[in-house]
Amino acid sequence: MCPISPQLKVEIEGFFMQLFSKLTNLLSQVPYIFKALKLIWKTAPGWTVIWILLLVIQGLLPVSLVYLTRSVVDSLVAVLNSGSPADWYTFKPVLVPLVLMVVIMIMMAIIRSGLTLIRAAQAQLVQDRITTRIQEKSVALDLSFYESAEYYDKLHRARNDASYRPVELIESMSSLFQNTITLIAMASVLIPYSIWAPIALIVSTLPVLYVVLLHRLRYYHWQRKNTNLERKAWYYDWLLTSRENASEIRIFELGNYFMSAWYNLRKRLRMESIQLYKHQSIAELGAAIFSLLITGGAMGWMIWRTVHGLATMGDLALFYQAFNQGQRLLRSLLDNMGQMYSSTLFLGDLFEFFKLEPVIKDPEAAAPFPEKLVRGIKFNNVTFSYPDSVTPVLDNFSLDIAAGKITAIVGANGAGKSTLVKLICRLYDPAAGSVTFDGIDIRDSRVSDVRRMITVLFQESVRFNTTVAGNIVLGDLSVPEDSNKVMQAARESGADGFVAKLPSGYETVLGRWFAGSTDLSGGEWQRIALARAFLRRSPIIILDEPTSSMDSWSEMDWLKKFRQLASGRTAVIIAHRFTTAMQADVIHVMENGRVVESGSHHELVNQDGRYASSWREQVRDSVSRQPQV
Repeated sequence: MCPISPQLKVEIEGFFMQLFSKLTNLLSQVPYIFKALKLIWKTAPGWTVIWILLLVIQGLLPVSLVYLTRSVVDSLVAVLNSGSPADWYTFKPVLVPLVLMVVIMIMMAIIRSGLTLIRAAQAQLVQDRITTRIQEKSVALDLSFYESAEYYDKLHRARNDASYRPVELIESMSSLFQNTITLIAMASVLIPYSIWAPIALIVSTLPVLYVVLLHRLRYYHWQRKNTNLERKAWYYDWLLTSRENASEIRIFELGNYFMSAWYNLRKRLRMESIQLYKHQSIAELGAAIFSLLITGGAMGWMIWRTVHGLATMGDLALFYQAFNQGQRLLRSLLDNMGQMYSSTLFLGDLFEFFKLEPVIKDPEAAAPFPEKLVRGIKFNNVTFSYPDSVTPVLDNFSLDIAAGKITAIVGANGAGKSTLVKLICRLYDPAAGSVTFDGIDIRDSRVSDVRRMITVLFQESVRFNTTVAGNIVLGDLSVPEDSNKVMQAARESGADGFVAKLPSGYETVLGRWFAGSTDLSGGEWQRIALARAFLRRSPIIILDEPTSSMDSWSEMDWLKKFRQLASGRTAVIIAHRFTTAMQADVIHVMENGRVVESGSHHELVNQDGRYASSWREQVRDSVSRQPQV
């Protein structure tokens, strides 16, 4: 026997050590496989039972074909050697197993069709379930998560995986289960000829296993590393194709610029991906050549046995089919394992996303919350910074907002006005201090109880692409769309006039997303949002720059409507326009996270401070814009 050189020995040991490492990584993903199986079972238990039964049958039928092939070949050889006339009776021993083979192949075709249907149903059910869980988690997480690039990377990976990983996982698990059953049966066919036959079969596929696991792991790490670039490419595509950006893209002629940026990014990602697949193809070629050499050796040994009368032609046909199918099954099995390995790596990201927990939670023992404010809202020495920011927006900040009054908060951009709104709504919690409603710290009560007390009208309210009535009832989902309360809310907000002119009135679909819809002006959308606020009837109403998209005539009419809306409620207005702020009972002027002036409009004008200076400047600007007669 030729001795193995030290260098070859080191290379062989290195190969098996790396293979062992890849198998260890594969085994580390097993918990995710069980999680995925649990998810599949909970989502579609009935389909799963039928799926398993059909896979078992489909896995055993190929072995029956192998045995019947030996019967056909041996019977045919016996008939040809007998010298009997070629008639029905003579060929009956050949025809019977041949007919059975046709029947089995028809059964396999029927089962394949059934499995295709079941896999499609399972995949869609699982995909919908995963998407639902992603939506549930996204809604449950705090606003702070949406200010983190890391969170967007996790969300991107989770959403991408949800679109096709369930289908991929179910298909690979189906093939893995079925091929394992068939492979075990094929190995049992080979063992009577030699115990070395199934061992040679396994050895011939080890390089394939190594290549598959290595490539899946490399591809996973490459995709994870490039998640940010994938999102950037998506962003460029969104800039070029969305309505929100269409005007500026055209006016500033930015189309070619962003197309070039998208193309260069995609080219980089594409070239790196192709390079990965190039290395995989070369490695797979080497593994395939090794596998063919093992197959050639095994078949040479079986032919030698047949020539020496130690096996029949039927045995040779059976051995060839069993070994060839076994090798094909093993390669398929390894590919399935690689696919599952890849799926579980990505599913790890999905389950990692599911593990995210909101910081803002209900307390274990929630304090009862007032149904209506009596004293008001109070900021007690509040300190707050946004995530990943070292500079506090509010530092030891205190403020009283009286119940039943209209309070306006004015100031330059960045003064901290909108931060107050987010803290009142408990979209964030302060790092120090507290926000109280009638003396109750909002962190001591359920989040839903706090937010149920509040209606917020943002500067850019959400434009829901649904019917007019559907838009309004989102303020209070307990109200039916055909309720008189919807039309009353529209009248109170001043929206009823233009709604009456729409093609289908309150049933008109708004926006531009769907066929047959009608878009509104910015001011009209704001009135729809105001109608939502009228319908909600919550004791606290917060308005963040509510008239910024309106002209001066619409603003004055809107402010009259607002006084009606605010009657009997606690109202907070965030405003730049002093024509809006002057409607308030109390005005607080903020600068750099602090209140520097407080009082009514007339009191602040008479103080001749920052408010008065800004007021006079706005008045001068308003006069200068008046048309000359």
